[in-house]
Amino acid sequence: MYSETITRFLRANGIKVGDEVELRNGKSAFEGILMPQTETGDPDSFVIKLKNGYNVGVKMDKDSKIRVLKSGEREFSFPSAKTSARKGLEKIALIYTGGTIGSKVDYSTGGVYMLTKPEELLFEVPELSGIANIDVRDLMHMASEDMAHMEWGAIAKEVADSLNGGARGAIITHGTDTMHFTSAALSFMLQNLNAPVVLTGAQRSSDRGSSDAFMNLICSSYIATRSDIAEVGICMHEDSSDTSCSFIRGTKARKMHTSRRDAFKPVNDRQIARAFPNGKIEYANDYRHASEKKQKVIANTKFEPKVALISAYPNSNPDIVGYYAGKGYKGLIIEGTGLGHVPVEPSMKENSWLPAIKDAIGSGMVVGMTSQCLYGRVNTNVYRNLRRISGAGVVYCEDMTPETAYVKLGFLLGNRTRKEAEGLLGKNIAGEITERSRIDSAETGFD
Repeated sequence: MYSETITRFLRANGIKVGDEVELRNGKSAFEGILMPQTETGDPDSFVIKLKNGYNVGVKMDKDSKIRVLKSGEREFSFPSAKTSARKGLEKIALIYTGGTIGSKVDYSTGGVYMLTKPEELLFEVPELSGIANIDVRDLMHMASEDMAHMEWGAIAKEVADSLNGGARGAIITHGTDTMHFTSAALSFMLQNLNAPVVLTGAQRSSDRGSSDAFMNLICSSYIATRSDIAEVGICMHEDSSDTSCSFIRGTKARKMHTSRRDAFKPVNDRQIARAFPNGKIEYANDYRHASEKKQKVIANTKFEPKVALISAYPNSNPDIVGYYAGKGYKGLIIEGTGLGHVPVEPSMKENSWLPAIKDAIGSGMVVGMTSQCLYGRVNTNVYRNLRRISGAGVVYCEDMTPETAYVKLGFLLGNRTRKEAEGLLGKNIAGEITERSRIDSAETGFD
C-alpha cells in the first residue's frame, strides 16, 4: 500500500497502477510499469517494473516528477494462442500443472500468480508451433509445494493417456520446488514407457526479461519430438546463460539452488543429454532407448502416504523415530551424516538412535538410509557404528538421493509386501542407483 502522500500525488497526475510511466527524481530517470507497493514495502517509495523485468524502488521527494507514457490496465493478462495441427510435425502433449513457468504479474499485490489458461503461455513461445503439434492438457493449477502423491498419480494417468492416444512424447509444466519429487514418482509409476516424458519449469516468471521459461519449453519440445529417450527427466537451463538445457534422469535430478536458472543438477550421475534451442541434441549418458514395438503405457499410481523423510544431526533425539512408528507409519528414510551415520554411542545414552530404529523395524516399519552429503554413496562396511545400524535391519540406499529414496519407498509399500519392499529398496528399478559412483564433474554432469 502506498502512503497517502503518494496516493494523492498519483491521483493529481492522473496515474494509476499498471500505467507505463517515466519517473524523475532529480537527475535520475526510470521508465517502466508502475507497480503497487506491497504490505512489507516502503509506503513512501514508488515501485517501477523496468523493461528488463526487474523492480526498482524510488523514494519520493520534493523533486519527484511522473508522467504517463502509456495507459495500462489494472491487471495485465497474456493473450492466448490456439493450436492447430500442421502436417509433418510430431504430436506431443503439453500437460499444464502450474508453477512459475505459468505465472504473471498480479497488479493488486505486486507478486505473481498462475495463468488461467496454458494457451496464454503458448502465446509467448510461437516457436513451439514450428516444432510440434501441441495437444494442450489443462490438468491442474498448483504450486509444486502443495502437491502430494495424489497429484503425482493424476499426472501419471494424464501422461499415460496422452502417450496411448498417439503422442510422440509428453511435456509437463511444473513448479520447480518439488519437481524432482514428481520426476522420481513418474519414473516409478509409468510402466512400459516407450517415449520421452519431460518435466520443465521456470525459476523466473514469464513476464520477466530474464525468464528461463521460453528456452526451457523449446528445448523440452525438441527432447519430446526428436530424441529416442524412453525415460522421465527434467529439462532446465544447463548454466546461467541461454546456451543449452540439461535433460536429467528423473530419479537423479535435484534442485540445488533457490533462484539460479541452472538450479537443477544430476546427482551421482551424468545428465542424459543437452538440448540446444536450435534443435541440436547431444547425448552424454546411457539411457533406455525407445523401440518400435509399442506397448500400452500403464500408470501404476498406488502409493503409501505413511512414509517419512527425516534427518539425523548432532543433539537429535531418537524420539522422532518412535513418533512415526507410534503413528503407524510404514516406512522411514533417514538422511544420515557422511556414509550413513546416526548417533549410536553419544555421551547421553538416551540419545542413541539404535534402540529406536530396532523397535521401529521390529514393529514392521521399513527403514532406509541415505546421506545428507548427496554426492557419493552410503556404505555399511567402513565404521563399526555403520555395521551396527545395518545389522539392526536398516536398508542402505546406495547412491540414491534422499528425495528419490522417499518416493521409491512410498511407491514400493503401495504396491508390494513389506518384505518385498525392503528387498527392492536397495536395488535399481528406474535408474535411481548407479553401479559405480561418479567422481567427475559433479556440478555439470559432463566430463
